[in-house]
Amino acid sequence: MESIESSLLNITPEIVRNIRKIYNLDDPKRLEEAIDILEDWIQKQPHIVKKDFSRRYLEVSIISSKGSVEKAKKQIDRLCTFKTLIPKLFSKYNLKTELHTVLEKSWHVPLPRLTEDYYRIILIKGFSSDYTPEEILQYFQATVIVTEYITVYVNGFTIIVDYRGLNLLQLVTRMSTADVQQFINALIEGYGARLKNIHIITESTAINLLVATAKQFIKEKIIKKLQIVRTLEELHNFIPKDLLPEEYGGKEKSYEKIHADWVEELSSEKHIEYLKMMSKACTDETKRPIDKFNEEYMGMPGSFRNLIVD
Repeated sequence: MESIESSLLNITPEIVRNIRKIYNLDDPKRLEEAIDILEDWIQKQPHIVKKDFSRRYLEVSIISSKGSVEKAKKQIDRLCTFKTLIPKLFSKYNLKTELHTVLEKSWHVPLPRLTEDYYRIILIKGFSSDYTPEEILQYFQATVIVTEYITVYVNGFTIIVDYRGLNLLQLVTRMSTADVQQFINALIEGYGARLKNIHIITESTAINLLVATAKQFIKEKIIKKLQIVRTLEELHNFIPKDLLPEEYGGKEKSYEKIHADWVEELSSEKHIEYLKMMSKACTDETKRPIDKFNEEYMGMPGSFRNLIVD
């Protein structure tokens, strides 16, 4: 999101300054020079269609890349490439009207306050394990809409997945490994989403099957971040109560209210127009040197080995 003027994100000038400092970007001259280098590089890439990224967007990309301009180049290139190669992930803009069906089965709830080390907590609450293939795609699309908004001035993300009461075996068997693999790649490689931990709340033994399936297409370093918790009391060992909604034993307002606020914000005309604009941040693969495509993408897990670029 190019603007941080959002009461839902609660990002203060102090938070911006502190996160810049973490990545040695608190010197205004150094920050401007880094953005200049990235901006100049984009102008020289014939295959990247969008050239007018805002300087705020470029700064956030550098921060997401731990202050590395070189990593930011790859992250922007990859996200633009994903938007070209798997456009279905980025084809929905209005959460409320286009994805209302999946909203009845799963909620993405970014919590209001960052952790002390500036991680955003995302609560994913599942209400059903009975998904059609179209609804699974809608789940991915909804995640993209949320991600486009919240990937700004954070150190990374802590994910809480509440699967209590769900039939995990049914959920796993409804998912296509190839689709999940591309979706995960888009989030991690495209948006540069850094994960601190993923806490899965469930008492189902089928979670072992879910983890075993995930190991086929998720990097080992991410698998190590998975933590299975059986109770809310156990969750409190990892997440401060002050940051959690009241339904999770915390002091934040109800997650139903937080979710309702997010649906309104993500379905606002401003965000819809932003998503439409950023959907054009794709690539023209006819203008990319073929050796660069092979080097950067053909070897990626779950990438596009069978794709022929004309």
